[in-house]
Amino acid sequence: MNRNFLVIDPEKDLAAIKGVSSLARIKLLKELAKKPGININDLAQVSGFPQSSVSTHLQVLEKAGLVRTELQKARKGNQKICFAIYDELIVSFHSNERTLSANVIEVSMPLGLYTNNAVTGPCGICSNEGIIGLLDVPETFMDPERMKTSLLWFTSGFVEYQFPNNAKLRGDSIETIEVSMEVSSEVPGTLANWPSDIVVSINGTELGIWTSPGDFGDRRGAYTPAWWKLKGSQYGPLKTWSVGPGGTFVDGHRISDVTAVDLDLDGHRSVRLRVEVKADGKHPGGINIFGRGFGNYDQDIILRLMTKS
Repeated sequence: MNRNFLVIDPEKDLAAIKGVSSLARIKLLKELAKKPGININDLAQVSGFPQSSVSTHLQVLEKAGLVRTELQKARKGNQKICFAIYDELIVSFHSNERTLSANVIEVSMPLGLYTNNAVTGPCGICSNEGIIGLLDVPETFMDPERMKTSLLWFTSGFVEYQFPNNAKLRGDSIETIEVSMEVSSEVPGTLANWPSDIVVSINGTELGIWTSPGDFGDRRGAYTPAWWKLKGSQYGPLKTWSVGPGGTFVDGHRISDVTAVDLDLDGHRSVRLRVEVKADGKHPGGINIFGRGFGNYDQDIILRLMTKS
């Protein structure tokens, strides 16, 4: 099972540093890691701390983004249950800023800024604050509020994005193109063994098929908001499609002979990216695409252009 970890910048993440500056809070985090979903009364009992102290410490941890709580119905009224968001905390004294090479151009596309779509239900879009439009109504994908989308899903069909070809604008020739996004299959509820053939195309050329293994809901995604029910899709793997002189690869595994030359990147002012699940595919298992504010990776769809030196 994948583990969630948080890299802490000691200069910027002062709330997280404060959160783990108490041995009592560290003990509570360890208990939550062992017993996710424990209520405050039981947490006080296993930790040996008074309930009032546990509540105070949890407020600090929740403010630091290290713990989340939910209200659930109990026999009498409601009870607050608690979860540790991360399995590991890493304090890093290295710069967290990533410097791109001079020959790399990167563009991040918000998930809801697709320029074309044709999807079938079950389907839907939501922001990190709530559902957008109507569930299982494909026309909702054209709702103006889609600009706020942090998660979208559909059974078959496609969404298409148009990225600026900034390499052409500055007169450079493209050697390799990469697309990075967090994706999973889509099934009502969740199911880890639910393969889905996902097809990515650039400028109308299909790059090949990557088969998503399933729709994951064994635990809440690191950035998935608390209002999103646990029975819904929580996260997916972060996948990178790379097209260069030697073919097309997904995370280093070759999936086709399509090269960057086949995409005629230098001949277009924009880069059209289509993400698709074909209804007649071998594994038409739907798709979830996670953007900022959902899943395990706080990013939208990223396009990288590597130009010739």
